[in-house]
Amino acid sequence: MDYVNPKEVLDTMISSGKTKAELSNAQLLIRGTLAGAILACATTLAFTAAAQTQVPIAGAILFPVGFIMIVLLGLELVTGSFALIPLAVLEKKTTLSRMLNNYVWVIAGHLIGCIAYAVLDGLVLTKMGTDMSSPLVKSLITASEAKTLSYKGLGADGVWLVFVKAILCNWMVTLGVVMAMTSKSTLGKIIAMSLPIITFFGQGFEHAVVNMFVIPAGMMLGANVSFGDWWLWNQLPVLIGNFIGGALFTGILFYASQRRLLKRTPVADEGAKPAGLGLAVPEENR
Repeated sequence: MDYVNPKEVLDTMISSGKTKAELSNAQLLIRGTLAGAILACATTLAFTAAAQTQVPIAGAILFPVGFIMIVLLGLELVTGSFALIPLAVLEKKTTLSRMLNNYVWVIAGHLIGCIAYAVLDGLVLTKMGTDMSSPLVKSLITASEAKTLSYKGLGADGVWLVFVKAILCNWMVTLGVVMAMTSKSTLGKIIAMSLPIITFFGQGFEHAVVNMFVIPAGMMLGANVSFGDWWLWNQLPVLIGNFIGGALFTGILFYASQRRLLKRTPVADEGAKPAGLGLAVPEENR
């Protein structure tokens, strides 16, 4: 059958977390860079659809194409790993230091990919800096200021607001990663993982990697946003909120709901075949 049951999904989540933690720094940087650029490209597609149709939900429906490409190609998206690697740590399949190492290198890759795409896309949108009339230019400037200055204007309440929106966002994003594991077919994975992604993007929640593109892209195009505004009023609280949303809402709570179903390897019988669920880790999760 195409469907994968929850206990097998949990086993795959733990195995995937272990595999991700063991990747070399070079692999993490390259995969993170590609993932950042692809997600940035999908973001401009969503913004273009919203601008052309004047229907914001149109952008949300199209945005998952970037997430789908990242998962199917086995690239690294730190927001997805926020739910997976902590489970491998809990099961003592990897260490806290390897988890943090993964996050640092993948985030560095995301910044490289997102900013590189922002530069290239900015040249296209402005016709090599000669024309600022593209509707997408205004959309990116507006979004960049909304994701920073609007929270800054609220003071401490703004920090809490962006933090909560980040938690809700990555609850959905990590559900997208997990939902991809509930099917063995490519089509099933695409449909399953799209549902939570549409849900988060359509409600305007805060995603750290999307913001690594949107905010600096807006700054390059003329948004009245400083480097400090970007990191203090959005990027740092969003990264923390995304981690909590993924690690707690999806990772730990799903783990708690299914952990008794995990099969353990008998210690006494050395000749026994290793227990566990015998589920191979899909290539996209390596």
